[in-house]
Amino acid sequence: MEKITEVAKYFLSKDAMTHKKLQKLCYYAQAWHLANYDTPLVPSRFEAWVHGPVSPDLYFVYRDWGWLPIPQTDVGEAHLLSPQSKTLLDLVYATYGHFSGDQLENITHQEAPWQEARSGCAKTEYCRNIISEEKMRNFYGSRIGKNDGKSS
Repeated sequence: MEKITEVAKYFLSKDAMTHKKLQKLCYYAQAWHLANYDTPLVPSRFEAWVHGPVSPDLYFVYRDWGWLPIPQTDVGEAHLLSPQSKTLLDLVYATYGHFSGDQLENITHQEAPWQEARSGCAKTEYCRNIISEEKMRNFYGSRIGKNDGKSS
């Protein structure tokens, strides 16, 4: 498994970005790894916060940036354990990297894993409900024909 901080550094080697965008890219990396390989990419959990999926582990590393962009880093600063991880992260960035943090928030708000984790919470209500890895695997897996898409 990769460390979420190393995944974040890899995404930051692509471009400067807001904390919100970085969180969503890391979420999609986890989701698509679950969908493709049936295992998590990172040991960190994602929670259904108001502005979309958030890894608390990553939040505490980058929270001081607030709404400001986090500067781009050198790719050499990211220490990934697997070439397979790098390939997946490149695909995630190619798919989602052109979206802003706000756009990615809107996309995640339309998807079942975040919606189901926030079930019963008001739109702006504080929520730390965990987004189920099983629901992530099933939802995104259904997009690549791996299962029937049930969010059991």
